[in-house]
Amino acid sequence: MQKRLLSVENISFSYPSSSVLLFENFSLHVDMGEVVTVAGPSGSGKSTLLELITSNIRPQSGKITREKVSQIFQDPYTSFHPTYSILNQIEDVADVLGYEVLCKKLDLDTKLLSEKPHRLSGGQLQRCSILRALLMKPKVILADEPTSALDNITQLEVMKLLMQFLDTVGILLITHDKHLAKWCSDRVIELK
Repeated sequence: MQKRLLSVENISFSYPSSSVLLFENFSLHVDMGEVVTVAGPSGSGKSTLLELITSNIRPQSGKITREKVSQIFQDPYTSFHPTYSILNQIEDVADVLGYEVLCKKLDLDTKLLSEKPHRLSGGQLQRCSILRALLMKPKVILADEPTSALDNITQLEVMKLLMQFLDTVGILLITHDKHLAKWCSDRVIELK
């Protein structure tokens, strides 16, 4: 039996300004080695779900239990500060011991880490985001549209890189890309 890393049980949630429930008795789980995708159009609650999982907001009812999480954000350029080197920023949140091994797995030249974000391509910077997320030693990676700012070839490369770490993590992928979801997921949960 796989180890359960994230469990969202029967949550209900609405924003104070709305009388409509965004989630009503909503449940999902992510086990070790799984990619579970939450897909749906803009406004369907995908980002709100991540906010609930990271405890930035709380559900009105239900329960969320999780192992340690780290996040890969949609836009790699806004997820790094423009005036500091990549390595400095990673060191702020994670122990970088052994980062060279991960860089090799991610096909990322270690010299790029001494650069500021604007010096890297979108694909290189998203690899740095993955590196940062992995160095935080999570059990669950919350991947919020991690390939949407990338071209199709780079999208595929980035997802393949992420999936090579499934022996130690579970991934909750947020996307509106149904083809990507179908290709890489163990389960797809559609939000309306």
